[in-house]
Amino acid sequence: MADVHLSAQTFPDENIRLTTHAHLPSGARVVYTDTMIITINGKPGSGKSSVAQLLAERLHLEYIDIGEIRRRAAKEKGMTLEEYNKWGETTTESDKPVDDLLVQTGKEKDAMVISGRTAFHFIPHSIKILLDVDMHIAAQRIFNDKKINERNETHDVASVASIEQSLHERMRSDMTRYKKYYSLNVYDKIHYDLVIDTSNISIEQTYEKITTYLSKQKFIS
Repeated sequence: MADVHLSAQTFPDENIRLTTHAHLPSGARVVYTDTMIITINGKPGSGKSSVAQLLAERLHLEYIDIGEIRRRAAKEKGMTLEEYNKWGETTTESDKPVDDLLVQTGKEKDAMVISGRTAFHFIPHSIKILLDVDMHIAAQRIFNDKKINERNETHDVASVASIEQSLHERMRSDMTRYKKYYSLNVYDKIHYDLVIDTSNISIEQTYEKITTYLSKQKFIS
């Protein structure tokens, strides 16, 4: 992405933010309007949270991680995330608080990156991104994560196979809960503006694909 030349035609909104960007060539800049909410969903192990955090840091946007909020809520109840999701199939208590937070946040703020399963649905005016991934590769990534025991996702992390089984269970639970409460398939690609398969690319490469898309759509330059 090259240096920016502002014009009313490119940015009709007068409220424009300008920032330097350490990961672009010397002198290059990132410009974006103050109305840019990016919601990122992804299969477990797709790098959703890591990509969202990197994007927020480099574009100087606020970052909200719904998955981390749910992990903390699960831990407070003495559950793993897998158990918390299973419990959520019988009650809205596990999902409704964060979904209500998303609705409120979408009304109050207009420049941020949110990592979460239902963020695209509850903030419909956002830029919606889905990260896809091969589930075996996803399980290998999690198995090799040094912080695997801090993730509080499942009890059995002894092998790639057990983690892969847990990932499939998480997706099944997601599908069950969101279909039951919202008649929604959060993994259906039709809902998203951009879909990226991260199976064979790095976090950095995923970030580059997203910023290339944002640039082409003139959200950033």
